[in-house]
Amino acid sequence: MLLVSSSTYIAAVLFLVVMGVVFTGILDSYSLGPQDASPAIAFFQLFWFPVLFMVPLLTMKCLAEERRLGTIETLFTAPVTTAEVVLGKFGAAYGLYMAMWGSTGGFFYLLKRFSNDSHLVDFGPMVGGYLFIAVSGMLFVALGVFASSLARNQAVAGILCFAMLFVLIVGGYYLPDAAWLSREAFHPVKTALDYARVFQHYEDFTRGVVDSRQIIFYLSGTVLALIFSILSVEAKLLHS
Repeated sequence: MLLVSSSTYIAAVLFLVVMGVVFTGILDSYSLGPQDASPAIAFFQLFWFPVLFMVPLLTMKCLAEERRLGTIETLFTAPVTTAEVVLGKFGAAYGLYMAMWGSTGGFFYLLKRFSNDSHLVDFGPMVGGYLFIAVSGMLFVALGVFASSLARNQAVAGILCFAMLFVLIVGGYYLPDAAWLSREAFHPVKTALDYARVFQHYEDFTRGVVDSRQIIFYLSGTVLALIFSILSVEAKLLHS
C-alpha cells in the first residue's frame, strides 16, 4: 500500500526538498567562514524536523486506512497472523524511511566530488549520524504504526503520531530541566528522562560514542510499540 499511496511520494519529495535546502544553507554558512562543527554534524542536528512530519505521513495509513476501508478483515482471511501483518507494515515503512535518509548520502557525495576542501567531509560524524538515524528510526516508525493501530481515520493517526514524536523528541529535550524535577523525591524520574534524551543520543553518536544503553532503549521501545500495536489490532478485530 505504501508504494501506491500518494502520501508516500509526497513525504519523499518534501523530505528531499527540505533536506536539500538545509544542506545548501549549511554549505552557504561554510562559504562565509570556518565553522566549529563539520557539515555532517550540522546536517544531522536537524534530524527532528523531517522526522516529525515524514514519519506520520509514512505510517498514518498502514493500519488506520485498512480499518476505515474494511479491508483488514479480508487481509486476515489469508494465512497470516496479526504479528506478521504488523511487522510487515513496520518493515515496509522503516524500509522507506531508511531509503529516504539513504538518498541524502548523495549530498555528501556531491560535496566530496566538487569541493576543493576534503576536510568538509568528515566520515566519523557522517557514519555516526546515519547510525543514529537507523537506530532511532526503528522506534519512531514503530510509534507511527502504533498510532495507526489506535485510529480508524488516517488524519487522526497522523496527528497522534506527531504528538507522540513531539513529546519524545522535543518534550524529552526540555522536560528533564524542569525545576520541580530537581527535588530529591523526583530523582528517579529525572534519571529516567535524562536517559531518554534523544538529542543527547544524537550528540553521542556523532562523536563516535555508541552507548549500549541507548541501543537497548531504542530496541526495547520498538518492541513494546509493536507489541502494543499487535494487541490493539487484535482487540479491535474481536470487537468488530
